Amino acid sequence: MSLLQRLLRIDLKSPEQNIEPPDSYWRSLFFFNGYRIVVALLLFGVTQIFGDRLAFGSADLNLFVYVSAAYVTLSGLCFLAIAWRHHFHLQLGIQVSADILIIVVLMFASGGISSGLGLLLLSGLAAAGLISRGRLTLFYAALASIAVLLEQTVQVLFHFGPTTQYVQAGLLSIGYFTTAWVAHRLADYLVATEQIAAQREVDLANMADVNQLVIRDMQDGVLVVDGNGIIRQYNARVEKMLGVMPNNRELNLRDYSPPLARRFDEWRVLPTGFEPMSVMVLSEQVSARFVLVGRRRNVGAVIFLEDLSRVQAQARQMKLAALGRLAANIAHEIRNPLSAINHATELLQEEPVVSSAVSRLLAIIHDNVKRLDRVVNDVLKLNRGERAHRESFEAGSFLRTFAAQFCQIERVPESIFAIELSADPQLSFDHSHLTQVMWNLCRNALRQCRRDQASIRIAVDMVGSRNAVKLDVVDDGPGVPAALRNQLFEPFFTTAGSGTGLGLYLAREMCVANDATLEYIETPAGAQFTIMCHEGGDE
Repeated sequence: MSLLQRLLRIDLKSPEQNIEPPDSYWRSLFFFNGYRIVVALLLFGVTQIFGDRLAFGSADLNLFVYVSAAYVTLSGLCFLAIAWRHHFHLQLGIQVSADILIIVVLMFASGGISSGLGLLLLSGLAAAGLISRGRLTLFYAALASIAVLLEQTVQVLFHFGPTTQYVQAGLLSIGYFTTAWVAHRLADYLVATEQIAAQREVDLANMADVNQLVIRDMQDGVLVVDGNGIIRQYNARVEKMLGVMPNNRELNLRDYSPPLARRFDEWRVLPTGFEPMSVMVLSEQVSARFVLVGRRRNVGAVIFLEDLSRVQAQARQMKLAALGRLAANIAHEIRNPLSAINHATELLQEEPVVSSAVSRLLAIIHDNVKRLDRVVNDVLKLNRGERAHRESFEAGSFLRTFAAQFCQIERVPESIFAIELSADPQLSFDHSHLTQVMWNLCRNALRQCRRDQASIRIAVDMVGSRNAVKLDVVDDGPGVPAALRNQLFEPFFTTAGSGTGLGLYLAREMCVANDATLEYIETPAGAQFTIMCHEGGDE
């Protein structure tokens, strides 16, 4: 086995060799083979036009013609091998080795080193080093040097060639090694550059993916617009605010949203020293904020679209929280004077001689103190956020006891309630919390109903695959107007002059604390509130 075959076998067994190189390698090999076939055609054509009048083929014209024709044929066949796209390094090694052999034979047919054909190997060695990214480059240079020196030795021994041409052969060999070394260094630099470029490509792809995820999950709408006003990127929030985006590849901002395009044009003509971020109101619901992409405004911008209703809701929540803290502090200070007034009123009512007018005034004071105390307790509960201590108890027994207590305290007949139990499940709820929730719902129902028999209906049913319990409180009153339904569970919202506006809000909060829900259900007549909670055996 020859040295070339052993090296090629070792190379083919390496782990890197099992992976075929990318298309850029094959394109380089294709162009290199194109160069080879051009050289072969030129050598063959020169002999056909000029014969032996030139130095080419001066020693053996027929050998030169046959070898150059074989060179053309081999180069043509190499195109088929390249199209096969297998064993890249093997194909490159065969082509370079064939070039060395053929060029040396053509040198021999042209009289030796003096023909100058050995210079053709310089370009071949350089190309092979760059194409293979430095693999076996010095080996190819050594192979070419050995072949040139052997050819010169044959000339000297069998054709009486001058021994002085060994110097030219040695210089040419030095040129081969120099070219191979330079090609090897350039190949190393090329490989390092490719690795850096590949890493940068991966980093850019990862950054693009991260940016896309961030933009997609932002609560604000994001539009990326270039200097020509073409929309390059956007997220789903933009379509919710401004409408569905057409499927145009290069959609102009003027065609998609003319008002936003006008604001963008106004921002671009602002003075250079103006602040880099500007906010402009686009409509009653949307504001636009423009951010520079580069140092100049004519290269594009990132447009952030902000939902003003969400901002206003957040502002209302902050104001509400501040108001709640203030109200809780005030309520705490009011509680002690109320207790003193209530105690004094009760002492006056116990006096043996109290006129009817004074008794009536004391009753008014006592009732209003109780009302104020209820308001204070509601405000303190709102601020305190009591935790739930869930327990299991029977729905039917709880509702019957609750209805009896409610009718006794509110001084209404028990016939006003109708309790419908399609099932009698165990409820998983804080007992005191559910009592307060039902008290709020039934007090509202009592205020709105006709106060006839079964005017307030409480129904219990099992729903869903998870054994959820549905508890409905329905009255036969006029119901809640459609314009007010969205505000039912807001704190401090009330339709009654004597209410605090905290009953339904606190009822829903208590339901949430017990992993339950409280909703208003639209019905053709009356009002219906539905509590969805877990069955006691589910826990």
